[in-house]
Amino acid sequence: MAKARRSRFDCTPGCAVEAAIGLIDGKWKAIILWRLLSGTLRFNEIRRHVAHCTPQMRTNQLRELEEDGLVVRKVYAQVPPKVEYSLSDLGRSLEPILHALKDWGDANIGLYGKPTGHDPREAAGGLRRQEPQERSRDAEASLPEAAVR
Repeated sequence: MAKARRSRFDCTPGCAVEAAIGLIDGKWKAIILWRLLSGTLRFNEIRRHVAHCTPQMRTNQLRELEEDGLVVRKVYAQVPPKVEYSLSDLGRSLEPILHALKDWGDANIGLYGKPTGHDPREAAGGLRRQEPQERSRDAEASLPEAAVR
């Protein structure tokens, strides 16, 4: 098992929380871990599940998860190369935490708006900037004068 990069944390009160969050902190790490709960996946299978993540970012996130001992990377000696990723025992121990995050998200997503598509900016609660729409003259005529200004 790989060693966690402990040098990132000090040992002040709250260190355990900082360390735990630091291990799964990263735009795609929790999603990758969530997908690996269902079993071993190859790189391209992870790509399909985490579609908006660039290949370099996906590689970096997987590498960090592996270095921290949460993910196991298995390389097969064949052509073309076959690489599989699975959760380590330590990574599997995050299962109740990931389920709790999902349950919290399911219960509270309405506070931020329902996801409307696969665009992560839309899925983040519809916080995407809306472009102003042109008003037709007929639509302006039906509005009170103060609303047209």
